[in-house]
Amino acid sequence: MTIRAICNHEVITVKEDATVFEAAQLMRNHHVGDVVVVEENQGKLIPVGIVTDRDLVIEVVATALDCKVITVSDIMVRHLSVVEESASVFETIQSMTSKGVRRLPTVDGTGVLTGIVTLDDLLVLLSKEMGTLTKLISRELKNEASTRR
Repeated sequence: MTIRAICNHEVITVKEDATVFEAAQLMRNHHVGDVVVVEENQGKLIPVGIVTDRDLVIEVVATALDCKVITVSDIMVRHLSVVEESASVFETIQSMTSKGVRRLPTVDGTGVLTGIVTLDDLLVLLSKEMGTLTKLISRELKNEASTRR
């Protein structure tokens, strides 16, 4: 299974000149913990950064900066880690682990934004898979027990 199958294709995005206040409003209105900062290139959105709810607290609220003046470009993570939508779930988990991130924008082969995958998305998937495996083990144990009577 590729990460394209489970990522969220409705990504909340902002341009670099958006204020932190605007980004926070988007996060609140869409019930998300991040916005992906994008540049537009020939009508295609290219991810260039990310701002998380934690960034808002640490960089703006805790330092008492004016969120209506500070732009997302002032606080965004610029060395953005992304994952190609063709990557496997396992590759994505490895990438998140090695980079220490909870969210990865997904891109196509040309670097165009196609979605975002979060740690929560992966945990939901893995918990469902573990449940399926648990049912299989239970079924096999019952089958074995009934054939040995």
